[in-house]
Amino acid sequence: MEEYSYEPQGVCSTKMVIQLEGDVVKKVQITDGCAGNTVGVSKLVEGMKIEDVIKKLKGIPCRNRGTSCPDQLAKALEKIKQERENA
Repeated sequence: MEEYSYEPQGVCSTKMVIQLEGDVVKKVQITDGCAGNTVGVSKLVEGMKIEDVIKKLKGIPCRNRGTSCPDQLAKALEKIKQERENA
């Protein structure tokens, strides 16, 4: 299992720790932010493929921020995916 840490930008959450097994999200822990939202999103994506999570969450806005915690999770997974491809 691989573990990645990501610092979200433009949202209330301050850290995302993502555990992956191959291309499947095993666990996500989000520090700070709206607890109901962050815990709910974390539980919903467990067991999903990285690409499916990105498709579902990318572009979701929160207020007038132009991003959200779900969108930031999608960005984190895109970054991980790109780093893997470039390795």
